[in-house]
Amino acid sequence: MNPEHALTHSDILLLKRWNTPTIYNGWEQITKHDRTREGINLEETRDFMPQMGPMVGYAVTVIIEPSNPVHLQRAKALSDYRRYVASVPGPKIVVVQDLDKPRVIGSFWGEVNANTHRALGCVGTITDGAVRDLDEMINAGFKALARRLCVGHAHVIPVRWNCEVEVFGQKIQPGQLIHADKHGFLAMPKEDEARLLEASRFMDTNECNTVIPAACGAAGKPVDQVLAEMDAAGAAFREAAAKQFSRKGEW
Repeated sequence: MNPEHALTHSDILLLKRWNTPTIYNGWEQITKHDRTREGINLEETRDFMPQMGPMVGYAVTVIIEPSNPVHLQRAKALSDYRRYVASVPGPKIVVVQDLDKPRVIGSFWGEVNANTHRALGCVGTITDGAVRDLDEMINAGFKALARRLCVGHAHVIPVRWNCEVEVFGQKIQPGQLIHADKHGFLAMPKEDEARLLEASRFMDTNECNTVIPAACGAAGKPVDQVLAEMDAAGAAFREAAAKQFSRKGEW
């Protein structure tokens, strides 16, 4: 385990077994942050590899501006940026802020960069810009949440890295744990990391023990009985959540 983080690699693998909304359900029980504004994407994202399922990793951050050719004069920028990425323990998710948005014209990502970052321990990217070489990225096993697809790379070069970035309306710091899938992403506040797995597992089990059976077992029963069982299941769900976290949860 990286001493900077509270989770082991095994914990990360377990978190991948649930979708991002399920992880959110656990997170909202333990956080003191505003769960309507913090951590989550506030603008629409698009998952270009939903068949790959969720990705989980720690944020490495970079800012790009493909429309501006002046950045190409920084000859060592790409090499220095790669050294930064390589220095951070994985698994990693590359969070890219594109200064050209919303009129993005060039992609940081394609077949070469996907394979390069995979070799450096990265599992995917969240970029508010574009991606290209989609089939080749999938073949590399490199997942992408992005704004759209594009054809070219324009004048793409790392401008700044290892800094705060803002993507899809949310600010992300280097080193934040991120869980992301086709629904969007959740960037975990550092202090919530340690209890995330426990809380997510508990709330998923709580649903499976209460409100989901009440809904799925309704066939053939009178409506009044179904409604009564749903009310009872909701009460049981809230009681279990309150006993565990002193919060009642969504039901």
